[in-house]
Amino acid sequence: MATENKAERISTSASIDRPSFWYRSRETRTAYFYLLPAGIIMSFISFWPLFYQIWLSFTDFGLTNLRKGSDPAHFIGLENYANILSGDVVKANIPTFDFWRILFFNLFWAASNVVLHIVIGVLIAVLLNMEGLWFKRFYRAVFILPVVIPPLIIGTVWKNIFETTNGPINGLLRGLGGLFGVPAATFNIPWLEQSQPHLGPLPLAYFALLTANVWLGWPLNSVVATGALQSIPKDLYEAATVDGATGSQQFFNITVPMLRPAMIPFAVFGFITTFNLFHLSYFMSEGKPFGETELLVTQVFKIVNGGNTNFGIYGFAAAFSVYMFFILLVISLLTNKFTKATSSADL
Repeated sequence: MATENKAERISTSASIDRPSFWYRSRETRTAYFYLLPAGIIMSFISFWPLFYQIWLSFTDFGLTNLRKGSDPAHFIGLENYANILSGDVVKANIPTFDFWRILFFNLFWAASNVVLHIVIGVLIAVLLNMEGLWFKRFYRAVFILPVVIPPLIIGTVWKNIFETTNGPINGLLRGLGGLFGVPAATFNIPWLEQSQPHLGPLPLAYFALLTANVWLGWPLNSVVATGALQSIPKDLYEAATVDGATGSQQFFNITVPMLRPAMIPFAVFGFITTFNLFHLSYFMSEGKPFGETELLVTQVFKIVNGGNTNFGIYGFAAAFSVYMFFILLVISLLTNKFTKATSSADL
């Protein structure tokens, strides 16, 4: 009984001594004033366009509504969202349009790229983190160069690399084939043409795009992995060595768990970036063959800029963007839930 009375007195005293919300707000008023400019800027450049786009997706806003003095757009509810799933409106101008096929390819494209980015990035980071390796800083400076090259140049250069007649890839294959007596014409491979062959269910253009994006994507993963590797205490490896752990055991039981807090969030970021990667699909393959390498972001761009559209293309594109937002949101939340991306690493 005495213990309960003592606890009540402590609770009552704490509630009395605690400052009021208004008083605490006055104490933190300076912090709110510092946040106010950022909040105003964000409301104009982020929040307002976001809410405007959502409103736009429920209307038939089109080219005619851009003219001064034109009639306002009409509210059409979920019609744009239904038209995207059915594809009937778009197929009049883009016969190869199929939302579900594009979505499946888009997800597979992003996932396959991110896996290769992480594996290659981590392995190279481990190699460059080895004791006694010469010119470490030079290597790290060189392999980050793809990240700073403009996307248009990357897409154009890689398109020329995979060119059928004079491209270096086919030229290298012809040289190797000549060593074994294979005719040069055998290696006139149409990597990015409409008539290209397939390897299984995937067109050759996918592998050309994959090669270009792996070259583009693994360096940044390697930089993140290098920073995470350098934060791992060396005492862990020394203790593991004393206990007789092999190099592979140390890698999978120390290195990999300690890299997880850094690499999984970056993998989610890489997935989102690759999912919306515009320039390779648009400039390299142009969606060939027959729209099989189109991404959602390139497809909606072509819909808006098709030139022959006679429906509310801007409302339609806004609905398309809302679909993409929720697809990526669900993937990010599920990834965070099952991989515990934001949790700490426990050895």
